[in-house]
This record gives sequence, C-alpha cells and structure tokens, in this order.
Amino acid sequence: MSGGGARLSSRKDSLTAIAGASLRELMARMGHSSTRADLIYQHSTDERQREIADALNQLAREELKRDKGKAAGQGAGKRSGTQRARRRRSAS
Repeated sequence: MSGGGARLSSRKDSLTAIAGASLRELMARMGHSSTRADLIYQHSTDERQREIADALNQLAREELKRDKGKAAGQGAGKRSGTQRARRRRSAS
C-alpha cells in the first residue's frame, strides 16, 4: 500500500473508533487478531470527552432529582426507620 493509502486506511480506522466501535469491532474491521495495533486508534478526542462529560452530567442531574423526590416524600408524613425509632425511644 502506498503512503497515501496507508494514511487513508489509518484515518478510516480512527473515524471508526471515534464513531464508537468497540475494540472487538475494530479488530474485526481491520482484520487483526491482536489488540495491540487497534489500541492506537482508540485515542480520545476533545469532542468525545465533551460527549462523555455531558452524558455523565445528565445522569447526575437525574440522580439528584430522584434523591430530592425521595427526601420530599419522607417529609410528607413518611418517616424513615431511623426517625420512627427515635420517636419511639423518646416516647418511652
């Protein structure tokens, strides 16, 4: 393969990794039996890091909403086990 063909193939493999191909998928597409060469194409990009950060941010916001909902439910007449035990102890 000439230098231009090798660069094109390398770029194709990098784009395949950026598109989200797993290591096994890369290996199959590139015809490799070892992960060593494929790891070269699994490099990170700023855009992908931003996508990951945004997804984690969304998951964290959803968790916080769920936790706030649970806490609000407890304050509306639903006491936790600890709160009930303390109330029983102080009543006795």
